[in-house]
Amino acid sequence: MEIERLDRYRYKIPTDYRPGMQVPGILYCDSKLFSVVREDGSLEQVVNAAMLPGVVRASFAMPDIHYGYGLPIGGVIATDPAKGGVVTPGGVGFDINCGVRLLALPLEESEVRPRLKSLVEALFKAIPTGVGVAGPIRLSRKEMDRVLKRGSAWAVEQGYGFVEDLERTESLGTLSEADPSEVSQKAYERGRDQLGTLGSGNHFAEVQVVDEVFDEERAEALGLAEGQIAVMIHSGSRGLGHQVCTDFLGVFGKALKTYGISVPDRQLACAPVESPEGRSYIGAMSASANYAWANRQILSHWVREVFEDLFGVSPEEIRLIYDVAHNIAKFEAHQVDGKKLRVLVHRKGATRALPPGDSQLPECYRMVGQPVVIPGDMGRASFLLCGEPGSQECFNSCCHGAGRVLSRRAAKKAARGRSISSELEKKGVMVRAKGKATLMEEMPEAYKDVSQVVEVVAGAGLARPVLRLRPLCVVKG
Repeated sequence: MEIERLDRYRYKIPTDYRPGMQVPGILYCDSKLFSVVREDGSLEQVVNAAMLPGVVRASFAMPDIHYGYGLPIGGVIATDPAKGGVVTPGGVGFDINCGVRLLALPLEESEVRPRLKSLVEALFKAIPTGVGVAGPIRLSRKEMDRVLKRGSAWAVEQGYGFVEDLERTESLGTLSEADPSEVSQKAYERGRDQLGTLGSGNHFAEVQVVDEVFDEERAEALGLAEGQIAVMIHSGSRGLGHQVCTDFLGVFGKALKTYGISVPDRQLACAPVESPEGRSYIGAMSASANYAWANRQILSHWVREVFEDLFGVSPEEIRLIYDVAHNIAKFEAHQVDGKKLRVLVHRKGATRALPPGDSQLPECYRMVGQPVVIPGDMGRASFLLCGEPGSQECFNSCCHGAGRVLSRRAAKKAARGRSISSELEKKGVMVRAKGKATLMEEMPEAYKDVSQVVEVVAGAGLARPVLRLRPLCVVKG
């Protein structure tokens, strides 16, 4: 069977494309991006996910899709626990609750531009970055358990931010299913001294300016205007989340035999949601997600301190716009075939995008929809969108970024002999990183043009573009 083009922004992989598919595959994509997607094997992963027990409606893929572990990055599936639905670590990823948040500042570009070098150096000094780097916070196992149970709320209670930050964080920054007892001692050891650290790879803290506003009404409701400064923070659950995923891949590999489950790819090893193994993973994964939310809350505190020191802006004046998760599995209620079901939604490299009127939104955003923060690359632009009713088709989901077109190895090869930092500086972007290798791996050409990705999700009705953000300076691990 051929892949069917449904309309300008959607493709369908029918269930008879391959024996064993329980649901079709739906790809949000235009013709230009589709030609890229066909080459990297990620569509095979969309098909594989459509074969999982208990999967409902469709296996979805966002326009930033690229090849990942198990589920493609940019993949979304939901499983029904009442019908033997499974949970799979490969549908969440190693960096559990890798996510992004956006802060708005009462400053304009003209005030910040003359001091960019001092600013990027101060941020680099204040924010611990790099592979395995430790931060200044040291926690006992007992206190770590409180972090794993309470997430962002723990950080706020310790003075890292404000109560108002919590309502502007997805799920209020806490998943109630968290069970710290399911987090191994090795995972605890890896995360014990990494709270409040950025990490490496594609993680960053980036100072941006609102470059163009597309929807004045929503921008005003969100409290942003053209020329205004914002800070975007991208980080996750660090070594703790990575170890939790590693631990449970072994558990789930054995569970396949226990429950008689056959999967087309061992990277999608899984177990029934309601099984002991399934419940254990959900408890540990949720605890890791809470750790990540606490981590980003503390990173925001470091950023607020820097701007207070350099520009005299009080921390209370630096408002959190929103914080969204990219790699997570959550119990949610959705209409499926005319019935309201409690399903487990796996979003891997995908963002929740609630439409206007949804009761889960804070009152301040109820009329405009959930803010959807979409980072691009450090040389071009990022976007802020709001969820739209069309997202209900794919369990209120949207893209999470630009999506890679070059592997890290290929990017380093393409960047050989170049100075990425000098190239960015010529574009007006100051960058500070631990080493040249990270900049080579993360050079702008390694990613799709985020503007094309945003055009697709807007055309498909998943989210509405509100404004574009241009990078000024960035800290990388």
